[in-house]
Amino acid sequence: MQRKMAAGNWKMNGTQSDLVELHEIDRLHASAQCDIVLCLPATLLLPTGAFGGIVQIGAQDCHAQPQGAYTGDISAAMIADAGSSHVILGHSERRTAYKETDAMVRDKAQAAHLNSLVSIICIGETLAEREAGQAIEVLTRQLAGSLPDGVTPSNTVVAYEPIWAIGTGHIPEIAQIAEVHAALRNQLTQRFGEDGLQIRLLYGGSVKPDNAAAIFATANVDGALVGGASLKARDFSPIIRALEAS
Repeated sequence: MQRKMAAGNWKMNGTQSDLVELHEIDRLHASAQCDIVLCLPATLLLPTGAFGGIVQIGAQDCHAQPQGAYTGDISAAMIADAGSSHVILGHSERRTAYKETDAMVRDKAQAAHLNSLVSIICIGETLAEREAGQAIEVLTRQLAGSLPDGVTPSNTVVAYEPIWAIGTGHIPEIAQIAEVHAALRNQLTQRFGEDGLQIRLLYGGSVKPDNAAAIFATANVDGALVGGASLKARDFSPIIRALEAS
């Protein structure tokens, strides 16, 4: 059984002076009963490459190609070379702002796996899709298109992040989270068999200390992908504690 996971996404925030928060999280959770991952800006990957603490380090994107004329991009091999172990792929902000498709996310995940990185693959519906009753259809389509063959519980994590909940303070009803995670679990087991039962499913979108326990008590929720609340140890630590207690 894979351990539950508390993953943080710093997005375009943080300089080297902010790494004190990483060290504080590591200190507070030296005997963590779940996996803790912080996905940092690219500029902080090398400074944390030899960190060696409880907290694992991840990137926020990678290119599908191993090298080439892709100015400003970073390859999976570069991320691994910097010492990181994880990478977020297909976050809604990249799907929206950079027009990333499911096929592009799948190719990036394949590149990540070839370089021994754990891919945290994000899917999520818009508010319009949710209100139109299309959420499950949209999410299962994204899941099918974004996962490459060769997915295993050790190289892939799936994060459900309803787009309308990211950074807004609003979350779906617990019953809605349960419905989505059950549908995703069913799809994973249909495609990957027994492995599909072990692939971790995270919830993301306005996860905070005051709602974490209820989210983590939901069936098929194996942890969280946390945005703003992961920037400070004082905010992220209670979420980690709630996950450990679930």
